[in-house]
Amino acid sequence: MSMTATAAAAKRALAADLLSTPAPGGEAAWAGKARAAAAARLGAMGAPGRRDEYWKYTDPTPLTKGAAAHGAVGFESVAAARLGEGPAPEGVEVLPLAQALAADLGFAREIFGALEAAGQEKVARPLAALNTARATHGFAVRVTAAPAAPLHLVNDAAMAHSVIRVERDAALVLIESGAAANTCLEVDLAPGAALHHVRLQEGATAPVATHVFARLADRAQLRSFTLTADGALTRNEVVAELLGDHALAHLGGAVLAKGASTIDNTVFITHTGLHGESRQVFKNVVDDTARAVFQGKIFVRAQAQKTDGYQLSQAILLAEGATFSAKPELEIYADDVACSHGSTTGAMDEEALFYLRARGVPHAEAEALLVAAFVDEAVAEIAEETLAEAVRARVAAWMARRQE
Repeated sequence: MSMTATAAAAKRALAADLLSTPAPGGEAAWAGKARAAAAARLGAMGAPGRRDEYWKYTDPTPLTKGAAAHGAVGFESVAAARLGEGPAPEGVEVLPLAQALAADLGFAREIFGALEAAGQEKVARPLAALNTARATHGFAVRVTAAPAAPLHLVNDAAMAHSVIRVERDAALVLIESGAAANTCLEVDLAPGAALHHVRLQEGATAPVATHVFARLADRAQLRSFTLTADGALTRNEVVAELLGDHALAHLGGAVLAKGASTIDNTVFITHTGLHGESRQVFKNVVDDTARAVFQGKIFVRAQAQKTDGYQLSQAILLAEGATFSAKPELEIYADDVACSHGSTTGAMDEEALFYLRARGVPHAEAEALLVAAFVDEAVAEIAEETLAEAVRARVAAWMARRQE
C-alpha cells in the first residue's frame, strides 16, 4: 500500500472511531436520513489530517484524538446548549434541537445538514459532518420579525448544532458564547433577511472547532464577528454562499493570542448571484509563542457578475516567538468583478510608539492604544454599537492582563 493510500486509510479509520458513538434515536425519519448522510460524508472523506490543504497550518490532532475527541461525542454527560435567560423575543420561535428533529418541522427539515453538506462542495470539513451526524444539543430558531432584543445562544454542551431561519425582511441579532468542543450553526436567510452575529470566545482550555454555514437569498445580509482571546486551540470555519442578487456578507474577527495558543480562522465565501458584496476583515494580535492563522477565499462563479469582494488579514507580533500564517485566495470565473485581498504581518509600530511616549504616555498604555486602533478596523464591522463597545472593552482588558 502506498503512503498516500495508507494515510487515506488512517483518516477513514479515525473517522470511524469518531462515529463509534451511536446516532441519536427517537428522531423523525428525515432527521435520521440527514444524520446517515453526514456520517457517510465523514466516512468517505476521513478525519482531518496535516496533509490536507486547509489543515497544513493547524494540527487537527487535539480535535480528533484523546480526551477532546471522546468529549466531543460524549454528549450525554454534559449540559445542553441553552439560550439566555428569559423568553424568546417577540417574532422569534425557538425549539430545542431534539424536539425539532423529532417533528416534521418544515424549516428545520430544509436546513439541518443541508447547508453543511453544501459547504463541503469545494473543501472537506470533516468535523462539521461529525457534528451533523452526532450532535443532539442546540436549537431550531425561526425569525419572522425584527425583535429589538438580541438572542443569546450559549454553547455549553460538548457538541451543539443550531439551525436558524430568518424569514423575508426579518432581522435578528444573535450573540453566541460558550466553549463547546464542536459547534455548528446553519443559517438560512430569506430575501431581504438580516442576521447580525457576534461571537465571544475567551480562554477555552480545551480544543474548540466551530462552523457557520450560511445561505443568502436576494438582498439578504449576514454580518458576523468573532472575538477569540487565548485558549488552547480554536478553529473557526465560516462558509457563506451568496445565492441571491444584491446579497451581502461582512465577516470580521479579532484574535488576541498569548502563551501557547493556536487560533485559526478559515473562511470560504462563494458568490453565485449578481451584485454580491463580501468583506473579510481579520486582525490578529499575537504574543509569546502563540500562533494565529487566517485562510480566506473568495470564489466567484461565472454567473456572479458585478461581484465586489474584499479581504484583509493583518497581524501584530508582540514577541519574537509569535507567528502568523496567512493564505488569502481568489478564484474568479466572472469577468466583471472588483475583488482584492491583502495580508500584512509586523511588529508594533516603533515610530508610533515613540510618538506616544514622547508625549508622556506610559509604555503599557501606549501599546494598548496602538493595539486598540489596530483591532478597531475589524471591530467596526459590528453594527450594534453596544456590542462593539463590549468587544473594545475586552481588548483593553486583555492588554491590561498582558502587563500583569
